[in-house]
Amino acid sequence: MPNDTSPATTYNPPGTGATWETIAPAAAGLDPQKLQDAIAFAEASDNPWPRSFYYPDGRYVGIVEWNETGPWSEIAGIVRERGGPAGTILKGGRIVAEWGDTARPDVTFSCAKSYLSMLAGIAVGDGLIGSVDDRVGATVRTGHFDGAHNSQITWRHLLTQASEWDGVLWEKSDQVDHHRHPGGPENNQRKGELRERQTPGTYYEYNDVRVNLLAFALLQRFGRALPDVLRERIMDPIGASRDWEWHGYSTSWVEIGGKRIQSVSGGSHWGGGLFIPTRDHARVGLLVARGGRWGDRQVLPEGWMAQSLVPSATNEGYGFLWWLNRGTRAYPSASEDSFFALGAGGNRIWVAPSLDLVTVIRWMDTSKVDAFCARLMAAAKA
Repeated sequence: MPNDTSPATTYNPPGTGATWETIAPAAAGLDPQKLQDAIAFAEASDNPWPRSFYYPDGRYVGIVEWNETGPWSEIAGIVRERGGPAGTILKGGRIVAEWGDTARPDVTFSCAKSYLSMLAGIAVGDGLIGSVDDRVGATVRTGHFDGAHNSQITWRHLLTQASEWDGVLWEKSDQVDHHRHPGGPENNQRKGELRERQTPGTYYEYNDVRVNLLAFALLQRFGRALPDVLRERIMDPIGASRDWEWHGYSTSWVEIGGKRIQSVSGGSHWGGGLFIPTRDHARVGLLVARGGRWGDRQVLPEGWMAQSLVPSATNEGYGFLWWLNRGTRAYPSASEDSFFALGAGGNRIWVAPSLDLVTVIRWMDTSKVDAFCARLMAAAKA
């Protein structure tokens, strides 16, 4: 992160409804024409997914994207039509550029995983989790972490997608994402084929059932609906809108303290998920870019983001549910210190600390994301 503490890098936007300051590209150190080229490219790069999320033959886009078949493919959460390409670029917290409808609450797929990571940090800071290396079953006594295999799982394993949890949650078996690789059907020909589960902490696999298990475990520790915790502890303090929603599945309702609460999902693999405006994403990007601090308030525990961005033992490009710009998922055109919240359908929160840039893109053709990064980097380096 830049050491500069000038107003350009310390500005925090006021709460929603107030005016969010803008800054001219040239004043922000960006080449105006090259920046406009990047925006035009983004506007012309709509994701090919249908706006309804359903193809003419009735198949849900996620099921097609991940080459999913079999008994666990039922859509169990709400699905809402998406908008078009949209984005926000911040320099020093001020808006340099926007395109599309940045106030529209749109589903964001697996960007929700990074929100779970922040909530895990809050739980650690509150003492609800003693250490990320504690075994989950020590405090989450629901039966999900019983047995010789599952009892070994720690919070770190869940946060780095290396838990190898064995079981069924919300009528979805962990097997559904065996052999899954983010990136499209060409990499998922064996998805859902049963494989032997490895020792927890030794094997990385992108598995939405296990991420949903993290959400359920956090719900157990907070004893409250995670959207309520997120709003109170993170979104309200950073001035986010009240227009976002976070949903689980029709099957993910549980009773805690005599109350019926829905456990949320870490994406929208089977519907549901986080529906959020682009501008709210940008606020979150700014929060994590500044180490979890918002003005004079330390919103996330001190040091949590630094810990979250350490490459995990099983995937050099992955931290605590944040993607790092290294390894097979790297964007060559982005700065080396970049990190991302990534969601299917071309949803991204891109944080480039060395450039003091936070960029949110929505509904970009995923094959064109790196080309967009190249254009924005050219504008920033001009």
